[in-house]
Amino acid sequence: DLHLSLRRQRQMCIRDSFRITPKILMKATFIHKISVLSCDLLYSKYNEKHDKKIKGVSFMSHELTLQEIDQFRSDFDNSRNQVVSRAAMRSGVLEASFNPAVTNRLNDVFSVEVETDNVTNQMQSGRCWLFATLNTLRHDFGKKYKAKNFTLSQAYNFFWDKIERANIFYDAIIDSADKPLDDRTVKAYMNFAGADGGQWAMAASLVKKYGVVPTSAMPESFNTNHTAGLADALARKERKDALVLRKLVQEGKTEEVEKKRKEFLSEIYRMTAIAVGEPPKTFDLEYRDDEKKLHLDKNLTPVEFFNKYWDINFNDYVCLTNAPDHEYGKLYSLPFEDNVNGGIPITFLNVPIEYLKDAAIKQLKDGESVWFGNDVLKEMDRKTGYLDTELYKTDELFDVDTYMTKAERLATGEGEVSHAMTLVGVDLDKGEIRKWKVENSWSEKSGRKGYFTMSDKWFDEFVYEVVVRKEFLTEDQKKLAESKPTPLPAWDSLA
Repeated sequence: DLHLSLRRQRQMCIRDSFRITPKILMKATFIHKISVLSCDLLYSKYNEKHDKKIKGVSFMSHELTLQEIDQFRSDFDNSRNQVVSRAAMRSGVLEASFNPAVTNRLNDVFSVEVETDNVTNQMQSGRCWLFATLNTLRHDFGKKYKAKNFTLSQAYNFFWDKIERANIFYDAIIDSADKPLDDRTVKAYMNFAGADGGQWAMAASLVKKYGVVPTSAMPESFNTNHTAGLADALARKERKDALVLRKLVQEGKTEEVEKKRKEFLSEIYRMTAIAVGEPPKTFDLEYRDDEKKLHLDKNLTPVEFFNKYWDINFNDYVCLTNAPDHEYGKLYSLPFEDNVNGGIPITFLNVPIEYLKDAAIKQLKDGESVWFGNDVLKEMDRKTGYLDTELYKTDELFDVDTYMTKAERLATGEGEVSHAMTLVGVDLDKGEIRKWKVENSWSEKSGRKGYFTMSDKWFDEFVYEVVVRKEFLTEDQKKLAESKPTPLPAWDSLA
């Protein structure tokens, strides 16, 4: 039975470091349609010699022996390991290694705070970048018009993000049609199709072009709260469209390419409107301020609303980043993730971490909240809202050393910008930073009614980006912010 033998061969190739013959591989490729990437991987493993040389030194492939396993068992067999194993198995690794000492230094008192109240909830979606941006805008509105609980519709800008992303995706596919499908850049575009994640500049581009609306004008729906279904449908649609567009480009059918692009974009609009609802062209702004006074402004367009109620120029802002695996004192761009043609390009000014803190503090003291990108799943407790590098003593639990520098974490994929939140406070004592107040978008059920407390050391290790006004930069940094950026590839550690 060829299917059975192939199944066994595939099991063996995984078990035996991908030792598989080209003959069997060709049959597997034909019958099971193994991907090109898998084929390349298997062939490279087959052709690879067991003797590896690094800088002239030979290393032999290592096969575990039963004698080694016996030694591992013997090493593990002691009372200390038995005790911690029982605790970890019963409570879980994080609970068993939780460090209660952090409670004493992460109280909820701050010397500098932006006045805020309610929090938002992104639920099961990857829209943190959009929530954090709109949170900074609503806090500005709340301060100016004394309406601190005013909220903006994330669904509205989410809708336009899907349309704009599809448009720029089709551009990328057309531009790269001369490259094979297994090209690294083409595969990156395909993987990004239908995605939710984003950057501050992406949200700013959407607001600049389409404006904003209050939550009441376009409330959340099931598919904005739970985006997986729509994201999967859009990704599948866009990838299928990519095959059509690539073929037309390769055949030199320019007019047909543009015709199909418009057709595909109309279909993307239809899909998004069905799932999310169509965004309003106009709306009536009606709200009560903190003093319960009623306000009504009729028949506003979303762009009119933004231009009338906000005095913000997004070009006055810059994203400072701390990526020690990249050269400091340079401006980088990430064109792969730009979502709006003609919008605000994604750029990062890479500087040491102290400059991110200094600019953030200045902006907070000026009464404005700060968008920041971070790696929230590291050393975080959702229930208490603690963010502290000493929160979990997992190395002590396992008796190992897993410490890596920030640069090493980025270079190995251990570190990444996985989330965006909003800085709304800082606790200072004679210039020394004690802790930071963080507004998350995980509802009031997490942290202290939705707010997290972050140690300054956590800022050092797990904060990568802050968006601040250029006036808070040094003179040299202001010049760098206006320089020509160095583009980063889609697979860069900052992507």
